[in-house]
Amino acid sequence: NIQAALRAIENRVEIRAFLIDGAKETQVNELIAALQKLPEVADVGYVSPDSALQRARAELEEFRDVMEGAMLPGSVELRLKPGARDPETMRQLSGRLETYPVVEVVRYGREWVEKLYRVRTVAGVAGLGLGLVFALVAVIIIGATIRMAILARTREIEIMRLVGATNAYVRLPYLIDGTLKGITGGLVALLIAYLANRAVAQSFMQTQFFTTNQMLLGVAAGAVIGLLGSWISVGRHLRRVWQES
Repeated sequence: NIQAALRAIENRVEIRAFLIDGAKETQVNELIAALQKLPEVADVGYVSPDSALQRARAELEEFRDVMEGAMLPGSVELRLKPGARDPETMRQLSGRLETYPVVEVVRYGREWVEKLYRVRTVAGVAGLGLGLVFALVAVIIIGATIRMAILARTREIEIMRLVGATNAYVRLPYLIDGTLKGITGGLVALLIAYLANRAVAQSFMQTQFFTTNQMLLGVAAGAVIGLLGSWISVGRHLRRVWQES
């Protein structure tokens, strides 16, 4: 949901090139045609001086009286394609726009764009870090649970070994147990996330829940984590039981 919110803000990122006074229509059309050929540009729009004044009056209604009779420059607005809204790309496009004689000044909110990408990076790193920590904790908890089960059945394992049970035969029930625990954990996590999503959507703001593929991936990840935890624990503690026997 954080990433979705940041993408919605990112979609509003644009470059605005203010034109010189008295810019001719042919100059504006040539500029627009040249900008439309750039691979990073998704859309180009022209805002006339009259349209700019009307927009300013609508957006800054408290200053409406001050703007009576004011003159604002015309401008060309560029909306960029996804993947071309990073600070470096926008800086390069801004510099390229400033080379056109009809362009007086270029603005794109450099500081705002850089802060947006810093927040996006921090959110991604924090999400990945928390996910790895929770996965590690889950592996440790499941491993400890399997270890307790092995210790509780030490005598049974010794008897199975005496009657010729293979290592794989002894390991399999514990691996299945760990995998089922992981799947159960994934389902419980989905339930908690669904309830939290409903609570946030009803009380604060509209949020998105996982897609079907994401839910299946989450449960599958739980199964893998459970299998990994049980595999590590079974391998370590069964060897100890066999050595002691």
